[in-house]
Amino acid sequence: MLLVYTHKVTPRVKYIFKQICTRILGISVSFTSTIEEFIAHDDLKMSYAKQPLGKELFVRSHDLLHEQGLAFLTINVNDWGNTKCFFTTGDKSHLPYDIFAASFYLLTRYEEYLPHVQDDYGRFVAEESIAYKNGFLYQPVVDVWAYKFLTVLRSFYPDFNPSIRRYQINPIIDVPMAYDFKQKGIMRTFGGTMFDLGRFRFRRLYQRYSVLFGFKKDPYDTFSYIINRQKTSESKFNVFFLIGNYSTYDKNININKKVFVSLIKSVADYCKVGLKVSYFALEDLEILKKEKRTMEEVINTPLNSSRHSFSKLNLPDSYRNLVELEINEDYTMGYIDQLGFRAGTCTPFFFYDLDYETKTPLLINTFHVIDSALLKYNSLLDKKKTLNEVIVQVKKVNGTFSPVFHNYTFSDEPKWEGFKELFNIILDSHNEA
Repeated sequence: MLLVYTHKVTPRVKYIFKQICTRILGISVSFTSTIEEFIAHDDLKMSYAKQPLGKELFVRSHDLLHEQGLAFLTINVNDWGNTKCFFTTGDKSHLPYDIFAASFYLLTRYEEYLPHVQDDYGRFVAEESIAYKNGFLYQPVVDVWAYKFLTVLRSFYPDFNPSIRRYQINPIIDVPMAYDFKQKGIMRTFGGTMFDLGRFRFRRLYQRYSVLFGFKKDPYDTFSYIINRQKTSESKFNVFFLIGNYSTYDKNININKKVFVSLIKSVADYCKVGLKVSYFALEDLEILKKEKRTMEEVINTPLNSSRHSFSKLNLPDSYRNLVELEINEDYTMGYIDQLGFRAGTCTPFFFYDLDYETKTPLLINTFHVIDSALLKYNSLLDKKKTLNEVIVQVKKVNGTFSPVFHNYTFSDEPKWEGFKELFNIILDSHNEA
């Protein structure tokens, strides 16, 4: 066990040390502010303060972990070997940067609480982030820093050999619309028909009625493929169904239709099924509560996970609602137009509420690649190259790679050509050295 001495053991200190030491490096950790206890400890130990106590492993602390609330911080990002970091420490410190304060800043999404520019949907955009502005969005820096800390720790304790975690894959399948043409009802079908005619989209009109008359399979109905791939993969898929009411933003099938209920149940037999929170439920707890209850009635088990429509997050309210409803995992955090690591990590972490200064039981699973972001690369070769670069970054730190694909991504539409191959590359990466 690693004993950490600090002059004041705060919730922030406990939160980030447990994330880095325990969740990333597999090292149990405890804390003390008593010098005598620290001196008497005969196992791994370090001090995290303004000055070292003696010749122990020492990291000079930034004020951030001993503060409360929010403040405008001066952040200067510098190169550090193969990575970048901020919050410099000084000569006496065995690490040139306070990686614990820097990691806390990234994981809590501190910058998203501060004033920033939003997109049309009210989302925090990548271009506003410190990671994008300073060129480290494409590296899981928190995990990289953790392994740098481990190297220093082992220099003090050469006989210490922690167990190294394995690279994992956490595939996410988003289902905002189960079918493109089927099960839409007379009015929606008529409206779609008129829309196609008005814009001379005769190919789509032909496709629509070929599906409705049973001559062709609905292009969004790729669930047989998803289930078959799940059967041959050791990584459990997380499939999120939108079941909210029809609106300007959400246009899935009515959850009262037996065909839709049957589809969700059949997928749940093989994959983990979660709730795709509708757009209006993002800010209305009562609507979210209703959707949670409806999904639980369908899958006959407590709802454990969620993902928000349009990958929209309003911190901290979005996550507080999930905590209140006892939804334990979220898969929303990431950027829809950029690949990379929004929270600077490829390790799941608990949501820390900066207003209440407390760690919550909500586990955040950030995604690192989404199909819509891959579309901006023109050739399949470029898509593969970019995808593999992200996978390599995760593998270097034995992290968890989380990609987001949609059910329609696996269709035969020209727009999504080659995406099945990209998905297979991800699944196969689990078996590669």
